[in-house]
Amino acid sequence: MDAFDLTTLKYNADGLVPVITQDATSGEVLMLAWANQQALARSIESGNATYWSRSRQSFWVKGESSGHTQNIRAIRVDCDADAVLYVVDQTGPACHTNRRSCFYTDITDGTAREIMQPL
Repeated sequence: MDAFDLTTLKYNADGLVPVITQDATSGEVLMLAWANQQALARSIESGNATYWSRSRQSFWVKGESSGHTQNIRAIRVDCDADAVLYVVDQTGPACHTNRRSCFYTDITDGTAREIMQPL
């Protein structure tokens, strides 16, 4: 099988593509982050979820400082080639708020409520 050409992805004006991260076992969506071509290449090479921090303007490997790692099982590209999915084995919480997922606020009938407590 041929190597995937990362230049074929549709990056935004900042050279970034959104990355959705999903738990390989449960299917739960854990987070959304951003990656540039180099972060994707690092993820492919290392097997560790690597992103581009827009605020720090630098690479970050999930769990590098917290220990809450994301080991990649699969990387998928959507049909428009403008979004990426990391399917991962998550160790510890994925969210910086210490929750399993960043998607812990439910909005039903216009009312927001937390559906997940910090671990």
